[in-house]
Parts: sequence; structure tokens; C-alpha cells
Amino acid sequence: MPSGPTAQRSGARDAQMWNRVLSLHAHVEHRLGTVLQRRHGLGLSEYRALGHLAAAPDSELRMQELADRLGLNQSSVTRLVGRLNAAGFTHRDTCPDDKRGVYTVLDESGRARHEEARATYEETLTAALDESAESDPTTAAALTALRSALA
Repeated sequence: MPSGPTAQRSGARDAQMWNRVLSLHAHVEHRLGTVLQRRHGLGLSEYRALGHLAAAPDSELRMQELADRLGLNQSSVTRLVGRLNAAGFTHRDTCPDDKRGVYTVLDESGRARHEEARATYEETLTAALDESAESDPTTAAALTALRSALA
């Protein structure tokens, strides 16, 4: 691993870059969470959970798999799924092969709520990224490069 002044400068630039990424992430997540809650009564994790379930085969995922996809621990995903169940968006089902395994299954009302919120999510995401780009030329360049790479 390189050491010395060059590596230190590189490390400092990486730290500065990472802090910008974290700041952008925090700004966008806050905007998304606020708008989804206000317009659709969904938290950001709830919206994302519904999206993962909608995209899954048979619209169901094991609890641990959902936790992994959301970056949550088991306790947090259990509370999240409890809220989704209470709202009538999902239900739990046991695994037929392993009775200890628990699935979260998307219901039609959850699919409909996710679909209703998707346009809001996408519009808010784009607006928050564009707003960040307008206030910082470095962010603007990074977003342009990322958008071009995905086009």
C-alpha cells in the first residue's frame, strides 16, 4: 500500500469527496422522506420495502433478505414489516419448507400504494439532485458523469 505525502493527499481528497457524497445523500434522503410521508403516508424505508417486494418473484421475500436489501438489522425490519402489516400493505407467511422461515408478502393495497408513490419519489429524487447540482459545480459534474454512464 502506498505511503508518504502523495498517499496522504490522496487520502485527504478521498475524505473530502466522501464527505460531499454523504452530504448529498443526507440532503436527498431528507427530501424524499419528507415528501413521501406528506403525500403518501409512507416512510422512505416503507416505500423501499414495498418496491423490493413488488420486484421480487411472487411478491415475497424472507425477512432476512428484505433486511439485507434495505440495509436494516433484524429488529428494525421486524418493526418496519409490522407497520406495513398494520397498514394492510403486506402480510406474513411461513416458509412451507422451513417453518422457522418467515416471508413478507406484498398485498394489492401495498402494490397500489407503492405505484402511487413512485412518480413522487422519482420527481423528488431528480429535483433534489438537480438542486444540489445547481449549488455545487463539483456535484453537478459528478451527477452529469453518472447520468451519462447510465444512459
